[in-house]
Amino acid sequence: MISLFKKFEEEGILGINRRIGEYILPYNPREYYPLVDDKWKTSELARQFHVPMPYHYGVVDTFGGIRGTKELIHGKPGFVVKPANGGMGNGILVITGESESINGSMLYHKVDGKKITEKELYHHVSGILSGLYSLDGNSDSCILQERLECHSFFREISYRGIPDIRVIVFLGYPVMAMLRLPTKESGGRANLHQGALGVGVDLRTGTLTHSVCNDKNIYQHPDTKQELSGRVIPHWETILEMASRCYDMSGLGYLGVDIVLDETRGPLLLEMNARPGLGIQIANRMGLRDRLQLVEKVKDSADGPKTRVHRMFQEL
Repeated sequence: MISLFKKFEEEGILGINRRIGEYILPYNPREYYPLVDDKWKTSELARQFHVPMPYHYGVVDTFGGIRGTKELIHGKPGFVVKPANGGMGNGILVITGESESINGSMLYHKVDGKKITEKELYHHVSGILSGLYSLDGNSDSCILQERLECHSFFREISYRGIPDIRVIVFLGYPVMAMLRLPTKESGGRANLHQGALGVGVDLRTGTLTHSVCNDKNIYQHPDTKQELSGRVIPHWETILEMASRCYDMSGLGYLGVDIVLDETRGPLLLEMNARPGLGIQIANRMGLRDRLQLVEKVKDSADGPKTRVHRMFQEL
């Protein structure tokens, strides 16, 4: 066991305790957590900093307002229902369209091909409001959000859903990134805990490298059967600059930034995370500690997002 810990140390693997004690607690002031935990507050903050996000159709924050959900999303070409304070993809419902049932009520088509009724949709919103999916278990609000159009780059390597790109940012400098690809097992969601793929990304070029699913190395998508390594993510430098800007926007020194690529609008901020997981190290077959220590040596408070990104390119 001691030799295993020594091996992790030599490879620069960041563990949970060190992540909390050396990075989250010292660099993430608690008063800023609501800005990233509450997705509605995140969207307001992003608007002030001119960081593009998916459009919000509205928010339901009272049980009495649940029946108004239908009007907020009527006629929209798909939409997303999500808890404002949710985490790990829990409680997110992706609707691709709507149709009218025999009795005149609406049917909503989910991304997995199944349908739900108006009553089932309202029940889901009610569960969100009751705090069923919230990070702290307290009552929550429900956000109704634009459903994005998957960028053509992902169409042959992803199973339904919308992939996202997780970037770890330390003191404004992007240090590591991975692509998360939905699978049939994950229900079309880009969440590793639900069976999505994690694909390492070369930070300088945006080139896909190693892939992992359920903690096992793989070489092609289990559903599309497409090879993944060697492909280059479009708009890569813009993605990293957006992630870097989230440091200035949130005030958090150590955070995970999730970005999606829309076919029409390009890179969009999906959300920020004050307690990003460590699976990104597995996907990249590389520890985070060396990159974090590098930032501590080269950081400059005068650097802006573009400069920080290019400085990391020079140092890697």
